[in-house]
Amino acid sequence: MKNLLILIATFCFNIPPLAQDELPIRGLAIKVPNKENVDRFVKFIDEELSTRKINTLILRVDYDFQYQSHPELAREDGLSQGEVNKLVAACQKHKIDLIPQINLLGHQSWHSRLEMLLQVYPQFDETPNIKLPEKYEWPNEDGLYCKSYCPLHPEVHDIVFDLVDEIMEAFQATGFHAGMDEVFYIGHDDCPRCSGRDKAELFAGELTKIRNHLAKTNKKLWIWGDRLLDGKTTGLGMWEGSMNNTHKAIDMIPKDIMICDWHYERVEPTAAYFAMKGFDVATSSWRKGAVAKEQLIFLENLRKNSSEETAQHVKGMVHTCWSSASSFLDRFYAPLDTSKVDDAVCFRMLFGE
Repeated sequence: MKNLLILIATFCFNIPPLAQDELPIRGLAIKVPNKENVDRFVKFIDEELSTRKINTLILRVDYDFQYQSHPELAREDGLSQGEVNKLVAACQKHKIDLIPQINLLGHQSWHSRLEMLLQVYPQFDETPNIKLPEKYEWPNEDGLYCKSYCPLHPEVHDIVFDLVDEIMEAFQATGFHAGMDEVFYIGHDDCPRCSGRDKAELFAGELTKIRNHLAKTNKKLWIWGDRLLDGKTTGLGMWEGSMNNTHKAIDMIPKDIMICDWHYERVEPTAAYFAMKGFDVATSSWRKGAVAKEQLIFLENLRKNSSEETAQHVKGMVHTCWSSASSFLDRFYAPLDTSKVDDAVCFRMLFGE
């Protein structure tokens, strides 16, 4: 795989780029705005996303919505349906595909705080014997980054699929983003159901279960792609790739899953790998404008110089923001300084003024 990616990179970086508007997906992935910033975010959609021809908006909702199916999992300050309707209307007006996200499997905690699912349903915890420290530090003895729910618990999907169905209806969405990135806890020795099982099969089984649930209503599954890349062979490491063999799941899952392939420090040719495996793929940028522009050139050249079968799967760019929406907007509307390493600056450099 490593030699193949080197060959692809050499091939694609030495060809003039195409026009930016030829990419089918021009996207932004960001946390859903809080109540106080909904109107401000709608203005951002109207005045900034539309003029930049952004056609895909992934909103990380998680538990920041007033769920009716499981109100016990909704944060008190979550968005109402009326507030969501404002976001939906703005996106529909500008023909922007709105894709809600709830982190499934991994990212069920952050530092010293459990997410709502494991707070309310601790029986779903894949690693119940690993306790969150009062002061989180990385690295740590337990290998704790974020907790996971147990994919084999007989009741977990009854709960999470209720949330998925409700959020899809609330956002009138045709696609759902399940996260699925940076899953370090899977098939753990602490879990009476998963212990000793093949981690790739567990990961593939969970992806397939989510995909099949969405397919019942003709909805598409989106995920981050890092767990499907071999972190050791490629040198990508434990964050951008898998070191616990979940990468083997790529040959066990349906091909109609949409992959968001994130690399933030340099241009990696892994979009070509996903496309050649038959998956639709979009490369994801973050804070470095120069890297994002090189990623764009790579994708354009990959689409131009690949076979039709491969090129059709290379869909475009999804820029990511990992702060609050209000913080992003503050920085977005500040004077542009292209020397900054900043997600708002990178977004403006990538999609232009």
